[in-house]
Amino acid sequence: MGKKFHILALPIAAVALAALTTTPAQAADGYDRCRAGYYCMFSGLDGTGDIIEIQGDTPDLAALNMAGRAKSDWNRTSSWIHLYSAADYGGCSAVTSPAGTFSDKGNFFITFRDFWHSVKFDGPNGPSCSGEGEGLTAVAPDSHGSGW
Repeated sequence: MGKKFHILALPIAAVALAALTTTPAQAADGYDRCRAGYYCMFSGLDGTGDIIEIQGDTPDLAALNMAGRAKSDWNRTSSWIHLYSAADYGGCSAVTSPAGTFSDKGNFFITFRDFWHSVKFDGPNGPSCSGEGEGLTAVAPDSHGSGW
């Protein structure tokens, strides 16, 4: 009985080992790189390209190499995110809504791509990016152009 057991056990062990051997988990890509509790900006459309994750006011995105580079975002916080066209919360602004709302993630409205230079969590909004003095031709209710 001992030899029969060894003869049967070897193929069974090989099958079990093959079943346990798996491919490594895929690294998150696109928007999925943004962790819960963070506001993320991406240098590419649809959450591609370079990413920054922030959890508080950021007066100058240049410090994170994202000033004038972001094309999409995802707000995974409970805060309203106010985006400003100039450093130190200057220029005009638009908002990204809190996590779980209609417009918490997406590509920026076309005229808002490569446009933002500072980020404020909650707090007052600045003058709307309505086209006056900023070279824009449309008013966006939020940073993604939703609601039109």
